[in-house]
Amino acid sequence: MHIDINCDLGEGTDLSSCGRDAQIMSFISRCNIACSGHAGTPEIMERSIENALHANLKIGAHPSYPDRDNFGRESIAISPERLLESLCEQISQLTSIARQLETELDHIKLHGALYNDAEANIQLAENITTLFAGEYPSLKILGLANGAMETAASGQGRVFIREGFMDRQYLNESQLAPRSLPKALITDTAKCLNQATCLAKNLPFKDYYGGKLQFNVDTICLHGDSPQAPALAEQLTHYFMANGLSIDR
Repeated sequence: MHIDINCDLGEGTDLSSCGRDAQIMSFISRCNIACSGHAGTPEIMERSIENALHANLKIGAHPSYPDRDNFGRESIAISPERLLESLCEQISQLTSIARQLETELDHIKLHGALYNDAEANIQLAENITTLFAGEYPSLKILGLANGAMETAASGQGRVFIREGFMDRQYLNESQLAPRSLPKALITDTAKCLNQATCLAKNLPFKDYYGGKLQFNVDTICLHGDSPQAPALAEQLTHYFMANGLSIDR
């Protein structure tokens, strides 16, 4: 069995962070590169794409609310028109750099608070999906399995990549436990690896309340912004191999 692993990268403050990202790239199959909304500079974007090409990864854009001060992790007051304009600016900047390096983007994944807000607001999800369909028709949309973005994408005939999380608790099959809840983040490595395997194999796992969940995903998110990410990525590869799985590279 094969499973796709994605990671949000290019989120460091200088080029030295790209070296750490490159370590993670050896163990994943696709990356989502920050494109100046919450993080990222033209130099970091270029180096990230170069490293991703060297690692033979699928490359996607990782746009967000235009809010570098809060790393895109807080909802902000912004008009729908300005938000969509900002998303275009972010994705187009990364697209332009990719073309200069003679490659094309594969997908788009929203970041942080915008990811969560789109899942909580079907109208926002539909507006964003309509924008992506019109401006970037060749790019797939990557988002939460069973959520609003999947509903919006399916309704518009868009290719959607269903994402699961190895290090987040779920309230139900379509809703992550908010980070504000105690133990919403899974910090125990063994539990992360087990949940990743259950998601990859469509096996039951525990939700936040101790009940059971079971659903299909196309890709599993490995968060790249923790110091342990490179080591966890390598551990995940070995754990998968021991459980009859391999990374879809």
